[in-house]
Amino acid sequence: MKYMLLIHQGTALETQAALPEAEQKQVWADYAAINQTPGFTPGQRMDDPGTATTVRVENGSTLTTDGPFVDTKEALGGYCFFEADDLDAAIELAARIPAARYGGAIEIRPLVGS
Repeated sequence: MKYMLLIHQGTALETQAALPEAEQKQVWADYAAINQTPGFTPGQRMDDPGTATTVRVENGSTLTTDGPFVDTKEALGGYCFFEADDLDAAIELAARIPAARYGGAIEIRPLVGS
């Protein structure tokens, strides 16, 4: 089964930036180790939510809003993919992503047709 892991940053970036240098290095080492996990495909880190443009179509008109304008408390910070035998394996990997333990959350979604 293939899964997409959506990394919701929450307060993770601010929390990680405030860590002592040795702990910050450990966070990057943790991400590097995850990148070496069989079945893992890195995605891309997204820019700050304040750089977003939100698009909606209402009554045939395209409306844009500067910045994030979504009904969620945690802005999406990035994504990756993971091919695993089952959801438990995906949960185990998601728990290793530093953002999950520093104020963010990881949303796991199976890909249709995988």
